[in-house]
Amino acid sequence: MPRPLVNLDIDLIRTFVTIAGLRSFTRAAALLRRQQSTISLQIRRLEEVVGERLLDRSPQGVTLTAEGETFLESARKMLDLNDEIISRVREPQMQGLVRLGSPEDFATRHLPNVLARFSQAYPHVALEVTCDLTMNLIERYKEGTLDLALIKRERSVEAVGLRVWREPLVWVSGGLDINSVSTLPLAVSPRPCVYRKRATEALDRAKRSWRIAYTCGSLAGTIAAVKARLGITVLPKDMVPPDLEVIDGRPLPDLKDTEIALLEQHLSAPGQRLKEHIIRSLSTPATW
Repeated sequence: MPRPLVNLDIDLIRTFVTIAGLRSFTRAAALLRRQQSTISLQIRRLEEVVGERLLDRSPQGVTLTAEGETFLESARKMLDLNDEIISRVREPQMQGLVRLGSPEDFATRHLPNVLARFSQAYPHVALEVTCDLTMNLIERYKEGTLDLALIKRERSVEAVGLRVWREPLVWVSGGLDINSVSTLPLAVSPRPCVYRKRATEALDRAKRSWRIAYTCGSLAGTIAAVKARLGITVLPKDMVPPDLEVIDGRPLPDLKDTEIALLEQHLSAPGQRLKEHIIRSLSTPATW
């Protein structure tokens, strides 16, 4: 006799994906506007349906089990498809302008597919994307000219914004022989760039002499300088071009992971949809 067909509840899946992304029942409850006890019950129901434990809770936070990581990839696809169908049927009139800011390097590598999927789901919502340095994005956000802003930030208890991305930072070279120079040349962005600060502080701790050889606010300009062997730089591991090399381990010190946080203010309905879409799209096991 065939096994009965099991139907997954989209509402339960949405709760699971939100918790998995934020790594917190408390923050997920706030985002979903529900009681924490409610979403805890939803996760128990979902685990009963799939027959596997998907999340583990501890004093250090929430982690995905092996089964949870496998389930998350398909769950996100289901939510994307569900939201696209619903938006075309029930929200065809949703329109407006959402202003999003992002660092250039992050926008170039990670946002195109995220925003393309959002535009497919909400074709009448206009997106205005600004790429700039984090310090400039924060100023624009404070001035009220951005609805949402993705910013690079330091890890701390007081850090502003909702973390949506985390990735290892690595030293990158275009073939420069770093052992042949007494003072290490760096190609970096202007102050107060997080990557620049991480690089110089790590070198200071290692008592390695350095100098700023090239300063540019553009990712393309920095990469060009590295390729020309004017200096080395620091990039998230996933953003290293194939024709540049990662300097692993010694003689350079380890770097802390990078974090991308999302700032929001006075969101319209389209802005809220974009916020939820960004969190769901960017918050994956690999980023934590």
